[in-house]
Amino acid sequence: MSDLNVRDKDTIDFMLTRRSTVAKMMDGPGPTDSDLRKIMETGMRVPDHGRLTPWRFIVIRGDAREKIGDVIAASYKKNNPDAIEEQIEIEQERLTRAPVIVAVLSRVHKGHKIPEWEQVLSAGAACQNMLISAQSMGYAAQWLTEWYAYDADVKAAIGAEAGDEIAGFIYFGHPMAEGKERARPEYDNIVTEWSAAG
Repeated sequence: MSDLNVRDKDTIDFMLTRRSTVAKMMDGPGPTDSDLRKIMETGMRVPDHGRLTPWRFIVIRGDAREKIGDVIAASYKKNNPDAIEEQIEIEQERLTRAPVIVAVLSRVHKGHKIPEWEQVLSAGAACQNMLISAQSMGYAAQWLTEWYAYDADVKAAIGAEAGDEIAGFIYFGHPMAEGKERARPEYDNIVTEWSAAG
C-alpha cells in the first residue's frame, strides 16, 4: 500500500498528465513578475554537482522579442539567400509566439573536475524544472531550441558569452485551446531490469 499523502498524489498525477502547449497556441498574459521569479527560482533548484551554477537565464519579453526577431530573421536570410519574404517573416516572429520567453544558457566550466556532461545535464534540468513549475501554476509552457538556438549571431545578440550554448528557449503564456495528448512510449519498451545472473 502506498504511503503517498494527498499532496504527493497531486504531484504524481500532475507529472503523469503533464504536456506542453505549442508556442503558436499561446496567448497573453504571460507570468506575472512574481510568478516568473518563482518559476526561475525553481530552475535554480536542480542537481548541480560541485555547486558550479552552470546555467544563466535571460528573460525576453515585450519589444525585446521583436528586436531579437530581427536578428533571427537577418541570420536566416544570410544563411538562406534564396528565402522568400514569407519565410523570413516567419523567422522574425519566432519569439512573438508567446508573451514571455526565458533563454537558458548552458555555461560549462571547462577543465573543472566536474565532467562537462554533468554540467550540461544540470542546464537541461533547469529547463525542465521551469517548464513543470510554470505548468503547475496554470501557465502554458514549451521548451524549444530550433535552429536559432545554435546560431552564433543570435547567441551573441542575447548576451551569451564565448562557450555558452542555448539549452533552450522556454515559452510562457496562456493556452488558446486545450492541448491534445500525444503518444507516449510504452513502459515495457523502455524499462529493463539488470540482473547479475544475466
